[in-house]
Amino acid sequence: MLMLTTALLAAALASEPGDSVQKKPFVFSGSADGYYRYNFSNPQEGPYNNLTSFTNSHNSFELGMISLKAAHTIGKVGLVADVGFGRRAEEFSYNDDRTRFAIKQLYVTYAPTEKIKFTAGSWATHIGYESVDPYLNRNYSMSYMFSYGPFFHTGLKAEVSVGDKTTLMVGIANPTDFKSASSMPKMAIAQLATSSRDDKLKVYLNYQGGRALNSLRLHQEDLVLSYLINSKLSFSYNGTMQQRRIVGEGSDEYHTWWGSALYANLDPQPWLGFTLRAEYTGDKNYLLGLSKNVIETTLSSNIRIDNLTIIPEIRLDRSSADDNLFVNKAGNSKNATVSGLIAAVYAF
Repeated sequence: MLMLTTALLAAALASEPGDSVQKKPFVFSGSADGYYRYNFSNPQEGPYNNLTSFTNSHNSFELGMISLKAAHTIGKVGLVADVGFGRRAEEFSYNDDRTRFAIKQLYVTYAPTEKIKFTAGSWATHIGYESVDPYLNRNYSMSYMFSYGPFFHTGLKAEVSVGDKTTLMVGIANPTDFKSASSMPKMAIAQLATSSRDDKLKVYLNYQGGRALNSLRLHQEDLVLSYLINSKLSFSYNGTMQQRRIVGEGSDEYHTWWGSALYANLDPQPWLGFTLRAEYTGDKNYLLGLSKNVIETTLSSNIRIDNLTIIPEIRLDRSSADDNLFVNKAGNSKNATVSGLIAAVYAF
C-alpha cells in the first residue's frame, strides 16, 4: 500500500503546473478562401484583364488556398511550419516545381536573450504592406507592388531590440523567391521598425539588395506607415522603389520602377468594415512589362460572421493611354477596365 501511495503521489507531482511538459506552447492555425470574379470588359482569353497575383480568372468560381500553420516554442528555440494547398500557393512559390502544394514558411528561431532573436529558414517577406494569406488583407485582390515585389526570403536573419519600441533586422538570403539557390549570389535584407508610445503610429523601413541573379543587380527600398485614429478609422501607406541593372551591358545606369498606395480603413460596426486602396505604379522603363504608369482603385467591404469574412469588391485599373494594357470582348485594346469580385475567407 505504501508503495502504491508513493507511486500515485509521484504521478500527481509529475503533472503539476510548471513541469516541462507545460512549457511547450503549441499553436495550430489555418485558413481557406475562394472567390468569384467578373471583368466587365468580358475578355475571352487570359489573363482576363488581371495583371496582379491570385485572381487570374473571369466569370468563374475559384478556390484559393488552404493554409495550415503550426508553431511550437520551448525555452529559447522555436519552429514554424506553414504549408499551403491550392492555386494561390502555387503562384506564391512560382520558382518551385509547378505544384499546388507549397511550403510557404519553414524556419527555426533562437533567442539567446530577450533582445536578440535569430531566424533560419524560409519566411514571408518583410517588404510591403500586403500578405499572401487573405485573412491578413482587407482587400482580396492584390496590389501591383505586392505582385511584383518579393514574396518570401530563404536565409538567415537577426533581430535586435534597440529600444522599447524599435527593432532592427539584418540578414542574408537567397535571391528573391528562391528556396534553393545553389551557386547563386546572395542578397542583403534589412528592416527598421518602430512605433509611437501609444502604438497608434507604426513605421517600417525595409530593404533588399545585391546580386539578385548572376547577371542582375537589384536594390529595393520600401516604406510602410500605419496610423490608427480610433477604433473605427485608420490609414496605411506603402511606398516602394526598385532599381535594376544588368551586369555586363557596359553601363552603370540603374533602371527603376516604383509604386505608392494609400489604404483608408473604416469600421462603423464590429461586423462591418470598408477599405479603399488607391495605388499608382510607375514603370517608364517597362521593367515589369506593364505600362509607363498604372493606376488602380479598389473598394472592398468586410462582412464578418464569427470566423468567416465575406469580401465584396469593385476595382478599376487604368494604364497609360498609349500602352492599352487591357482588352474588350472583341480583343480590341483599351486602357481601362472594371472588375467585380466576391470572396469568402475562413480563418481559425
